[in-house]
Amino acid sequence: MLEEVERWLGTRSWSASDRPLHRILAAKQRTGQTVSVVLPALNEEETVGDIVAVIRHDLMRQVPLVDELVVVDSGSTDRTSEVAAAAGATVVHRDAILPRLPAVPGKGEVLWRSLLVTRGDVVCFVDADLKDFSSEFVSGIVGPLLTDPDVDLVKGMYDRPLQGAAGQGGRVTELMARPLLNLHWPQLAGFVQPLGGEYAARRSLLEQLPFPVGYGVELGMLVDALHLVGLDALAQVDVGVRKHRHQDGQALGRMAAAIYRTAQLRLARGHLVRPSLTQFERGPDGFEPRTYSVDTEERPPMAEIAEYQARRAA
Repeated sequence: MLEEVERWLGTRSWSASDRPLHRILAAKQRTGQTVSVVLPALNEEETVGDIVAVIRHDLMRQVPLVDELVVVDSGSTDRTSEVAAAAGATVVHRDAILPRLPAVPGKGEVLWRSLLVTRGDVVCFVDADLKDFSSEFVSGIVGPLLTDPDVDLVKGMYDRPLQGAAGQGGRVTELMARPLLNLHWPQLAGFVQPLGGEYAARRSLLEQLPFPVGYGVELGMLVDALHLVGLDALAQVDVGVRKHRHQDGQALGRMAAAIYRTAQLRLARGHLVRPSLTQFERGPDGFEPRTYSVDTEERPPMAEIAEYQARRAA
């Protein structure tokens, strides 16, 4: 490990308990910063309501830490929107944001568009499939941004149990993302959960970043933020244990391919390769190929979008 990373681990890796809630709140009130929480959601009716309810109770009613709680529905076919609204979130459909630009499927697309329907100085992203949710997932990762002006982006770190076994989650992280980061961006080797969906950043940083529209968004954001603001502006906070719905092996393969393509674009813009992945499923006549595109489209920095510029000028 680079000496720079060892030093970073000692100065930019914290536990949620390092910043008590009263200290975070005092810093927020002193600086006047506002906080938006965004939940990107696709068919998460079983979990999204509980997450919204915990955030509203702990961080909006008991203490005024969160100013805005938005669920962006990316095309759910279940009751995700109704459940989220009933729990107290503002619900916006992905397609209603920036309608002149047709939406494409993908988590990164939703996160990018969310910047247009939120106003917080600090934006915190939380996946909508978390179980046994704790509000420390929000307060823990927002805390450093409110208390330390030199920090621009904070990732959550946590254990990810898989089928009851501690620490066995994050398969794409260990098999794809961590090797890529260690080999090509060793300054980022200290991140425990580089692909984790729980992180917060200053709007002033997010609006300058391109957003891969799909699964590559977390890796792309880390790499681009490193180049834009430097390692010392990045941090991570231990928030305990993350329980969520796990995907099957083929879905993980598509995720890994998209992440690799995102990394590849950053390593050599314009280098042509075949951006597709063929997998196999057993059918009536034996194994049948299924080919998926992994050519990751990206959205430009939000600061370049006319509607966003107009809103800031208003």
